[in-house]
Amino acid sequence: MQFFENFNLKKFNTFGITAYARWFGEVSNQNDFDELLNFYHETKMSLLPLGCGSNILFTNNYEGLVAKISTKGIRKVSEDENTATIDVAAGELWDDVIKFCITEELYGLENLSGIPGQAGSSPIQNIGAYGTEVKNCIKEVYAMSIDDGSLLRFSNRECQFGYRDSIFKREMKGKAIITHVLFSLSKTPEFHLDYGGVAEEVGRLSNNNPDIATVSKAICNIRDSKIPNPTEIGSAGSFFKNPQIPNEQFVQLIAQFPCMPHYPAADNRHKLAAAWLIDQCGWKGYRKGDAGVNNKQPLILVNYGNAGGSDIIELSRQIQDSILEKFGVYLETEVNIL
Repeated sequence: MQFFENFNLKKFNTFGITAYARWFGEVSNQNDFDELLNFYHETKMSLLPLGCGSNILFTNNYEGLVAKISTKGIRKVSEDENTATIDVAAGELWDDVIKFCITEELYGLENLSGIPGQAGSSPIQNIGAYGTEVKNCIKEVYAMSIDDGSLLRFSNRECQFGYRDSIFKREMKGKAIITHVLFSLSKTPEFHLDYGGVAEEVGRLSNNNPDIATVSKAICNIRDSKIPNPTEIGSAGSFFKNPQIPNEQFVQLIAQFPCMPHYPAADNRHKLAAAWLIDQCGWKGYRKGDAGVNNKQPLILVNYGNAGGSDIIELSRQIQDSILEKFGVYLETEVNIL
C-alpha cells in the first residue's frame, strides 16, 4: 500500500473542493487495512475513511490521514424461499449494488437507485429516498476497530438507525471503519410507488406493469430531472435534512402557511420539506461567485467551479438564518462538514 503526502482531494469529493490531505492511501484488501492501521498508529494522526466523497464538504485541508476505501465484492451468502442475504464490500459503488439486485431480482433497494456513493457509506447516513431508507434492508454491518484492528459486528438494532443518522455518525465516529454490509432482500416484488411522482413515471415506462429494472429507471429519471450531475456541477446532493418539528409548532405554522408541504412523523412531530422552506425564502437559483443554490432543487448547494468550502458553508448559514427568521425552524445540515 502506498501513502502520498500533501495529496489533493479535489477529485475525491463530489463538491469538487480543493483541499489537501496530509497523507493519503487507498485500501483495496485486508492487507491494506493492516498497513493502514500500522501507519495510523505510527503517525498518531487523525484518520478519515473516504468513499466517493459524495456527502462531505472540506472547508480546510485535512491535517491527518485520508483512507480511500476501494474494496470490492458482492456475493449472495444465504437464501430461502422468500429472502436472500448479500454480502457487499464497503468499496462497492452503490450503483453496482443496485445493478446486482436488478440482475438477481432482489427487491428492497430499488427506490434508492441513482444515489452516489459506496455501500460502506450507506449505513452511516442511513441513506433514503422516495419513501425508503436503507435501514429497512440492512441485516448486519461489519467494521474494523481503528484502535486494535478487531472485527466489530453490528446488528440492525445495534446500528441505532434514525433519520439520516446511525451509531456510525455518533458513538462510533472516528473509532471504526466499515468493511462490509449484509443486506436482507426480498425475492417477491412489493414496490413502493406512492411518493414524489414515482407511480406516474413508472406507469409511463411500463404501461403499469413494472419490474424492478423499470422502477429503478423511473427513480433515476426523476433524480436526473431535479439533481445536477456532480461530474458536471459540484454538489453533495441534499445539503440539509428535512426538519421535524413538534405538533404544537406545526399547528401554528400551517395556520400561517396553509400550502406548506408536511408529513406526519414519529413522537408527535411533523416533517417539513426543507426545499419548500428554502424556496419560499427566495434562494432557488441564487448564486454568489461560484457558490450557489440549484435552480431546480433548492435543497442542493452547488459549486460552479472554483468555490471554496468556506464559500459553501457561508451560503448555507445565510440560508439557515433566513429560514429561522421566517419560519422559526432550524435546518440541520445533512452533509459531513470538515
